[in-house]
Amino acid sequence: MLLISGRVTWDALPWRCLEGRRGGCSLPGEVKTAATLEQIVKETVRTLEQSREAIYNIAETARQEETRLRQELDEVRREFSEAAARVDRLEAEEKRARTHLMEVSRDFMRHGEKEMQTAYERARECQVQLGLWRERETQLRQRRDRLESNLKSQQEMVRRAEELVTNVGAALALLTGELARVGSHLEEMEQRHVVVLKVLQAQEEERQRLAREIHDGPAQNMAGIAFKAELCTRLVDIKPGELKNELLALSNLARDTLAEIRKIIFSLRPMMLDDLGLVPALYRFTGEYLERYGLEVELTIIGNEERLDKAVEIGIFRLIQEALNNVWKHAGVNGARVKLEFRPEKINLNIKDEGCGFDLETARGAGYGLAGMQERIKLLGGKLTINTAPGRGTELEMVIPRQLGWSGDLAG
Repeated sequence: MLLISGRVTWDALPWRCLEGRRGGCSLPGEVKTAATLEQIVKETVRTLEQSREAIYNIAETARQEETRLRQELDEVRREFSEAAARVDRLEAEEKRARTHLMEVSRDFMRHGEKEMQTAYERARECQVQLGLWRERETQLRQRRDRLESNLKSQQEMVRRAEELVTNVGAALALLTGELARVGSHLEEMEQRHVVVLKVLQAQEEERQRLAREIHDGPAQNMAGIAFKAELCTRLVDIKPGELKNELLALSNLARDTLAEIRKIIFSLRPMMLDDLGLVPALYRFTGEYLERYGLEVELTIIGNEERLDKAVEIGIFRLIQEALNNVWKHAGVNGARVKLEFRPEKINLNIKDEGCGFDLETARGAGYGLAGMQERIKLLGGKLTINTAPGRGTELEMVIPRQLGWSGDLAG
């Protein structure tokens, strides 16, 4: 496994051609035994574990650097506040000194040359001190802005590193939990490899999509923020009257950037899906969906709430996420119902809204994400039925086996 620019590439995996004879690509050396395939899996797992350790070390170093930057930023902010207060006091003193100098100058005969000289020197000293502290204030402001920008970049690096650690851990879980359970029939194992490989490839495509979203959205806005921050530091001395408008623009841009980042974070799988399981994650997700988008989701859980295979939990969560996104974007309603039923050999999932509905044939490929849902259901070995028509709402009925590769009858 190779790590390039924070992404996982599967070119180095020894089983990248695991589609086997059916896909037109043969296994290295024409592998014909499950034992040989198991050895390949073990080597892949070892490579993934080494990569995870390397990423973890990078994340730890990034966290240490983040702590150092935060401490330095706190110190610079303190110095900047002191300098700004000092400038305010010096401005007041300088104003008083100039006023006194003008008074002495207007009544020179009464005050005399000595007092005139003293007043002049005092005014001059105030001006020099004020200039020095204004320069220090400007330098500290620039240093503070640079540190804030560096800290944000470092925090993003930490987040990406932690995300990579999590993703590699998920890949390890898939390999050790599914691929390592090698059966006696090579055809069955090859098919399982193909399924897992497609899931991992889908994860890589998702990372690429997120990278594009971050590059086209928050990354571009951050560049704009850095530019406007630098402009503001220049306007302080050159055109202070324009500073307020630029600061307002900077604030709006930062707010928009924060909203985009939150939107991206919200679209990701919550960490509690790994920690607590599918049902707690769904309660949290549907609650946040109401807060962020105003769509009230009635979630009903039937049966024993047991942990499922990670791939199955992820698949069900993504199906519900995509379906609710469709309701929010297209249905024209502010509510939906989700029913999740745990049965001995399968999971029944029903998602329904009373919205505008749509023509199923026309909607295919028109931004409803139906092809993606069908593909995910297919990878999970399940079935998807869509009941909809214009003006009659939409109901999705899904049946998903509890275990990947289970081939029992899904009906009933």
